[in-house]
Amino acid sequence: MKTDSLFYQIFLNFPQIFFELINQPNTDIQNYEFTSREVKQLSFRLDGLFLPTQEDSNQPFYLVEVQFQGDDNLYYRLFAELFLFLRQYQPPYPWRIVVIYPSRKIERKQNHQFGNILALNQVQLIYLDELEGSVTNSLGVGVVKLVIEPEKEAVNRAKSLISQAKGEIMEANIQENLIDLIETIIVYKLPQKTRKEIETMLGLSELKKTKVYQEAFAEGEQIGEQRGEQRGEQRGKQIGEQIGEEKTNLKAVSNMIRLGLSLETIAQYLDLPLDEVQRLAKQNS
Repeated sequence: MKTDSLFYQIFLNFPQIFFELINQPNTDIQNYEFTSREVKQLSFRLDGLFLPTQEDSNQPFYLVEVQFQGDDNLYYRLFAELFLFLRQYQPPYPWRIVVIYPSRKIERKQNHQFGNILALNQVQLIYLDELEGSVTNSLGVGVVKLVIEPEKEAVNRAKSLISQAKGEIMEANIQENLIDLIETIIVYKLPQKTRKEIETMLGLSELKKTKVYQEAFAEGEQIGEQRGEQRGEQRGKQIGEQIGEEKTNLKAVSNMIRLGLSLETIAQYLDLPLDEVQRLAKQNS
C-alpha cells in the first residue's frame, strides 16, 4: 500500500489526528468533513480536503498533501490545483495548505517560483521527524509517526501506542478501530510477515477473537472433520489469514471510494489488480 493511502485512511476515520498534527487539537471535528473534489478543467482531483460543513463558517478549509518521495513538480501541481479549485468552486471560507513530509530532505522547495507563497501563514509544512514538544505525546500523532518508524523499532513503538490507546480511549469501538489501524500500519511495514505473526508480535491474540476469526476457525474445524484434524487446523489458519487480508483490503477500498477516488486510482494506491478492486467495490455497494 502506498503511504498516502494510509494517511487518507487515518484522516477519514480519525480526523482529529489531522488537527492534532497541525497543532489545532481543540478544533471541533464535527464542523469538518474529509473528502475530495475534482477540478474539471484539467481533470485534477484534490484527494485530501477538510471542508467546513457550514457554508457561513469562518473556519478555513484545508488542502492536505502527503509527500513521501522527492517531486520537483509538487508545488507547481499543488498551487495550480488550489487556484483552479478556488476559481471553480468559489468556497466561502479561507484556504490553508498542509504538506506532510517524512523529513525535510524529501522536500523540493522551488524557492524561485514559490518562496513567497510558502512563507505565507496559510501554508504549513510538517516534517514528521522534526515534531517536538507536547505534540509528540499525542496518541494520534504517534500513530502518524509510526508510518516512518524504522522497521526494527516499529513493533515496540506499536506496542506502546496500543497500550496508550487502551489507557486513553474508553469507547470500545473507537479503541478497536485505532488498534486495528496500528496493526494495519505494521502489516504494510513488514510485508514478509503474515497478519497472524504480526498479531502475535503485537500481543493482540485476545483482542482479535472477533466473529470473522471465529467463523474462519469454525470452517477450518469442519474441513478437519473431513480431511483430518491436523490438516483442518492448518486450513483454518490459512482461511483466517485470507479473511484478514480480505477484510483489510475491503475496508481500504470502501474508505477510498467514500473519498471519491476512481477504482483505477485505488488499484494503483493499494497495488492490487483492477479486477480485484472492482470485485471488492461490488461487495461494498
